[in-house]
Amino acid sequence: MTQARLFEQVIAGVEGRPGGRDAIALARLLADPGGHLTLAHVHDGAPAHASASLALLEREREGADVEAALESVVAPAPGRGLHELARARGADLLVVGSCGRGLAGRVLLGNDTLAALEGSPCAIAVAPRDYAHDMRGLLIIGVGYDGSPESVAALELARGLAERLGGRVRALEVVEIPTAPWVGAAGVASGLALDDLLAGTRRDLAGLAGVEADAVIGIAGEELAEFAGHVDLIVVGSRGRGPVRRMLFGSTSSHLATKARAPLLVLPRGS
Repeated sequence: MTQARLFEQVIAGVEGRPGGRDAIALARLLADPGGHLTLAHVHDGAPAHASASLALLEREREGADVEAALESVVAPAPGRGLHELARARGADLLVVGSCGRGLAGRVLLGNDTLAALEGSPCAIAVAPRDYAHDMRGLLIIGVGYDGSPESVAALELARGLAERLGGRVRALEVVEIPTAPWVGAAGVASGLALDDLLAGTRRDLAGLAGVEADAVIGIAGEELAEFAGHVDLIVVGSRGRGPVRRMLFGSTSSHLATKARAPLLVLPRGS
């Protein structure tokens, strides 16, 4: 049976710092065999910066020893430039690093950049800091699952990656602790209700074929970040108009992007 093509057109954002090299390392693992990898650097268009950008891209490609096209992009902000390039190329995946002062720091923290990336046409992956040095294979693919269509899509993507890479899939559903717990005798009932909900959730998860699935009670961001320490990649779905609306503005995804020890892959709605 022919394996599904997942990420044929992949763009890695680089900026001459370790975060960009982390992005290249992750992009190489996620790209389909025979797929096309592009290294992109965004600058403001000044003549001196244009020549420096091309030289930087050449150095990064040579240092990573990777076959890749190079794109020097003129834009007022890194996120906007990457977004426009992804759209023009029909990219399947955009990969950035998580070093705070590098590209991903601006992508994840800068309001202007977040606004530019909203509605991204492709999935976004974030490589954790020092991933280029501590890289491991993607043999355990984790999924944040809650039964929603977005999480179902994330699960299917994880299955496709696991099939291609010879790995396995683990899913975790977090039963959220109520933000306004009951008091007095009702507080005991609340705990019992949560236990019943957890048991029911685990029974539902048992129906996921070929997946090691479990459920826990807790706060989604914290539990999924802990879960990420036991997988090689964590995949989540986005419920907004693009990956940014739900996943990067939301507390759960923001926590994952900054705290997760495994790479994070956000799958946009409708993919």
